[in-house]
Amino acid sequence: MDVIVVGSCIVDLVSYAPRLPKAGETLIGTKFSVGFGGKGANQCVAAAKLGAKVAMLSKVGDDQYGKDYIENLRQLNIDTNDVSTAENTSTGVAQITVCDDGTNAIVVVLAACNEITIADVEKAEDVIKSSRVLVCQLEVPIDVTCKALQLAKKHGVKSIFNPAPAVKNLPPALYKICDIFCANETEAEILTGIKLNNLDDAKAAVLNLLELGCQLPMITLGAEGVVFATQDDRTVKHVPSRQVEAFDTTGAGDSFIGSLAFYISTFPKLSFEEVIRRANYVASVSVQAAGTQTSFPERKNLPDSIFTEN
Repeated sequence: MDVIVVGSCIVDLVSYAPRLPKAGETLIGTKFSVGFGGKGANQCVAAAKLGAKVAMLSKVGDDQYGKDYIENLRQLNIDTNDVSTAENTSTGVAQITVCDDGTNAIVVVLAACNEITIADVEKAEDVIKSSRVLVCQLEVPIDVTCKALQLAKKHGVKSIFNPAPAVKNLPPALYKICDIFCANETEAEILTGIKLNNLDDAKAAVLNLLELGCQLPMITLGAEGVVFATQDDRTVKHVPSRQVEAFDTTGAGDSFIGSLAFYISTFPKLSFEEVIRRANYVASVSVQAAGTQTSFPERKNLPDSIFTEN
């Protein structure tokens, strides 16, 4: 495999409305849709649509949503040998409200995702060992994520850890064990305690993540781009994003991380700044369309210039 993702498969229940409702308020929405989501599967699909050979490790419920989800992954040529069914459990769901300005609010019920075990990860050790990149998040039990990252480190597999949804008391080992630690603004604020009001604040948060032991911490800033640094070079670098008019930002961060995994696994000679620039480009395309996985662009619809060796 180019990429293996250990993470969540969640069905998205998406409502579109002019704005978010206030506490106790009922708003009339404009549109409703059901789609496939979950940070893990989203990142997996994003990489697959760009042409990576991808495997997914997850759990779905023993309901129609679960059956439909596995079929969706197979239709996208994703290896589902390690996507199992949790008995007497529902598939995870996310209730998403998308506002007219493209922003969103999300409530996730993990359900079957919480049933993934260390034993499931150990069973997939050979797949992890033979992959170029492992991607993990926090919509599955933390011990599962830790085990997957440990196996990646054991076998010299490059790992990307997305601490989402962020928790304040993140196990210290998770900062240190991954190769790339990628958080968004909100997650970085929770983890570092630094309020990100501007680019300088974001750079300070990156330095804080270095102090916590991250080898290569990066923070995505939406339209403002990405900041990152390494333990070897503690100079914080900024890679700006191209400016587009966003229609729906749901899944934009997952599009970025899936694209990041794709480029690291298939274009290893690219500089990291160039990898970020190209992943940002793909994510900027995704925010111009509605939905989550459905908004992720396929390779054939992207310019040839972002699929070159230099």
